[in-house]
Amino acid sequence: MTLDTAMDNSLTRAEISAMRRSYGEAGLETLPADPFAAFMSWLTEARANPVIVEANAMVLSTLGGDGDISTRTVLLKDVSEGGFTFFTNYSSRKSHAMEINPQVTLLFPWYPMERQVSISGTAEKIAQSESAEYFATRPWASQIGAWASHQSAPLASREELEQRWQGAAEKWPEGTEVPLPPYWGGYRVMPKNIEFWQGRYSRLHDRLRYELDATTNNWALNRYYP
Repeated sequence: MTLDTAMDNSLTRAEISAMRRSYGEAGLETLPADPFAAFMSWLTEARANPVIVEANAMVLSTLGGDGDISTRTVLLKDVSEGGFTFFTNYSSRKSHAMEINPQVTLLFPWYPMERQVSISGTAEKIAQSESAEYFATRPWASQIGAWASHQSAPLASREELEQRWQGAAEKWPEGTEVPLPPYWGGYRVMPKNIEFWQGRYSRLHDRLRYELDATTNNWALNRYYP
């Protein structure tokens, strides 16, 4: 198929603009006083939904020193210490951005449930011991992958990556202990607001947002127009 043929078979502007669906009747009247209790309840329901592949997948957005906003999907691995934790390569593009500007956003897009949770907060590195504890629970192949990848750096070929993976696999054969790479670890996003969104009929969606008072460290729950 040529590019022209593919374009001929593509959606028209009118078809794209007409893409919409009606949302259900499920409402969001209230939430518990604790935003983390509310989140864990929704995460539990999302995990139980057979249509959602990875309920803990979240979209992380960062602002780099060049002023460019960058977005990617990472996996939530812990909800504790008042924050949301994920792991990555500290040499990656996202890590460089967070070192310059720790203000980030997270988004859990649970489309099949007509729900999403959006979070704004500050990312901070967790203790190395905590990163090592989690790293030890990862599958062997994932541990080796962390050693093989110079995440976000230019790569000459797929073969180069696979050779690096094979070299690390030979150094730490399956069944042996793979050490934590010095450039790999976790970040905890400490939220300042957490918004719960529930799709409703006629686009009259429900938006309930927890907002942290920095002075009292208490959460206020407010409703917003959709």
